[in-house]
Amino acid sequence: MALSVVPVESFSVSGQDVANNYSNNRQPLLQKEYIELPLGTIKPKGWMEQQLLLMKNGMTGNLDQIYEPVMGKRNGWLGGDGDVWERGPYWIDGLLPLAYILDDDQLKKKVQSWIEWALASQNEEGYFGPETDRPNEPGLQRDNSHDWWPKMVMLKVLQQYYSATGDKRVIDCLTNYFKYQLKTLPQKPLGHWTFWGEQRGGDNLMIVYWLYNITGDTFLLELGELIHQQTFGWTDVFLNQNHLSRQHSLHCVNLAQGFKEPVIYYQQSKDYRSIEAVKKAVKTMRHTIGLPTGLWGGDELLRFGKPTVGSELCTAVEMMYSLEKMLEITGDVEWADYLERVAYNALPTQVTDDYSARQYYQQFNQVSVTREFREFSTPHEDTDLLFGVLTGYPCCTSNLHQGWPKLVQNLWYATADNGVAALVYAPSEVTLKVADGIDVRVKEYTDYPFNGQINFDVSFADLQVTQAFFPFHLRIPSWCKKPVVKVNGQPVTVDAYTGEIVKLNRTWRNGDKLTLELPMDVSVSRWYDGGVVVERGPLIYALKMNEKWTKKNFEADKVVEYGPYYYEVTSDTPWNYALRHTSCAKENIAKSFEVDVKPVKSYPWNLKNAPVTIRTKATKVKNWNIERGSVAPVAYYTQMNFDTEGEYTIELIPYGCTTLRIAEFPIR
Repeated sequence: MALSVVPVESFSVSGQDVANNYSNNRQPLLQKEYIELPLGTIKPKGWMEQQLLLMKNGMTGNLDQIYEPVMGKRNGWLGGDGDVWERGPYWIDGLLPLAYILDDDQLKKKVQSWIEWALASQNEEGYFGPETDRPNEPGLQRDNSHDWWPKMVMLKVLQQYYSATGDKRVIDCLTNYFKYQLKTLPQKPLGHWTFWGEQRGGDNLMIVYWLYNITGDTFLLELGELIHQQTFGWTDVFLNQNHLSRQHSLHCVNLAQGFKEPVIYYQQSKDYRSIEAVKKAVKTMRHTIGLPTGLWGGDELLRFGKPTVGSELCTAVEMMYSLEKMLEITGDVEWADYLERVAYNALPTQVTDDYSARQYYQQFNQVSVTREFREFSTPHEDTDLLFGVLTGYPCCTSNLHQGWPKLVQNLWYATADNGVAALVYAPSEVTLKVADGIDVRVKEYTDYPFNGQINFDVSFADLQVTQAFFPFHLRIPSWCKKPVVKVNGQPVTVDAYTGEIVKLNRTWRNGDKLTLELPMDVSVSRWYDGGVVVERGPLIYALKMNEKWTKKNFEADKVVEYGPYYYEVTSDTPWNYALRHTSCAKENIAKSFEVDVKPVKSYPWNLKNAPVTIRTKATKVKNWNIERGSVAPVAYYTQMNFDTEGEYTIELIPYGCTTLRIAEFPIR
């Protein structure tokens, strides 16, 4: 039996298409490390499937009824006289992948009407979409219909639709539209109508390259250069400017979307400074605006990473999407680790279990969700922390839906060497072509991210095929120190290094079982003002607090703007705890933090079903109270110890399972 295991190194070839089963980048674009699979190829299982079903039965599957004034028949993207800007395309950008991943005919039918109208709307010049501006109407965005930005969202929708269906009308539509862009952009650049298009041009550029890989039309490379030139200079900002080191310099969601632009353009430029730029940005944010979730202080405008600043829900789903694209292009484990950090911490806590309500901002230390003004740079009256349909601002109601489905779409990739890659972990199943076109099915059984054991079962779709030689790529996260790889229960000696991808070249037989064990040790990290954050594997752990949910109605004159109702969440649990220096010392962590892991239930992201509990000793900080709804300022680090009393045993659970929490602790 042939078996070799080597770390994967970055490709440096000039864009040669060497993947036989799935098309890679066409020359002269740089060859990608990994290749996205057709939409619907990857199926969620276990808790991930339950997550998507909750979305189907909640807001995502029913937003045309729940948010009917915008998502109903009046929407301009359905030919109506209502909203003509981003919100309709935002919703379909999440609903479409959900529909095809679940193979749900009812959801597909909802999506199809938007697809049909968009394709039919194209005129002789190549323009498509709404084209009539109308007077303001409360709750609707009825102007800037020609703005480039909403079209960028619909470009992503059409690309996904083609991936799922192969409908060639999409290719014709996008070819004509990109010819229109090449002709029109010199007179009306990306920032002509609003600054959103200029700062989010990477989304446009990404689809231009995607179409080039299908058609080979060289005008698309010219258009790619033009779009990059007109896009906000993210590479220069990350390398040479101070936007990430000062407050209020950028919009938080623009940063999330712009983050991928240097890497998208890298495919054409091959300038390694693009890669250096995003890596430098991560290092800079870590000590300025960064939050432990992988996001940043951004209650619309950037803020330093104080644990009571806001973090917008749109930032989470857009940063996830940026990281997914960056991972596919570079194959860099850093982006997979980063993706899981955002997805498995920030995302689940900001939407209710039944997907009926969401938060506009979340706080890392959040001990009350109440209708009070807080220290946000962009407050929407006193509604930003409340759970509701439209509380804060409606963009997140429309945009949140892409988060989980696109994560599923990026759990697995085809590889340039005709293999299969599992780079992000969750219970799932994939069927794809490997070797010389053989269909292999791989089932992934795991309680990840709560448990580090991941089991893969290999089988072949054709009963006459019993074996095939192909590489299986596995990611070793940067937090895992002693990974173990087993084939059919037997340990395999591998060069499995922390933060690397290993490649198992092997003849795989029907029924083979591959096991990856990623031991999850407790660790602590230091953040804002020297405060302590407890981590284990990809998850952050937070103080477990009782939750009292109270549903209230908005006043009649607030309903159009903020929705009919909202939830407040309060607690009677003491929260003013600090951890001890001695407990957090590296040599004491293993004995100071007691870990209890239980099997994952169908839906793990709440207090009741939290699969992991960590117990540790803490002390209370005197006179640390609530001010204006948030935890009051406190010295997270101090050289003295005059402000604490008592010793207590506290319980920590995964951050994503909490609504109320202390997740960054003072240390004494």
